[in-house]
Amino acid sequence: MNTLSRRSFQIATAAALLGLSAPVLSLDAPKERPVLTVTGKLGVSNTPSGGVRLDMKMIEALPQHSFTTRTPWYDKPIKFTGPLLSDVLKLVKAQGQTIGATAINDYRITIPASDASQHGVIMARLIDDQPIPVREKGPLFIVYPFDTSATLRSSVYYERSIWQLKALDIQ
Repeated sequence: MNTLSRRSFQIATAAALLGLSAPVLSLDAPKERPVLTVTGKLGVSNTPSGGVRLDMKMIEALPQHSFTTRTPWYDKPIKFTGPLLSDVLKLVKAQGQTIGATAINDYRITIPASDASQHGVIMARLIDDQPIPVREKGPLFIVYPFDTSATLRSSVYYERSIWQLKALDIQ
């Protein structure tokens, strides 16, 4: 048994003895520099601390979706592409009701987890089919399909559209 497997077994055994559930180490570790860290109430992990770290290749491996929408940040409709936020939550087996999203500059916003499935929110990695540079709101940008509903065209949802995303905390 390798060290990581032995540690996972020890954590799971201790948790079972205490009547607790611990995340199962079942996701591969990132092979490249991680671009997103997910913590909190998760059913899986790929770190000894119980969180999940994802590199861009792992995010690209999820089903990709696109929509074109107008936003307050661009002067024309923009095509956004990336995995659905709901697919990211499924990947980590998220078990909470809220998502604390944090940007590179430490801006933080709370997003109801229900928004992910209710509104078809994308965690964009491409704008107009190009990777998003950090200086242009990248590398990851949570975006709502604003043009699909007048309800989404409000400050509530604009504020939840966090760019330069670096971390999600599921509670």
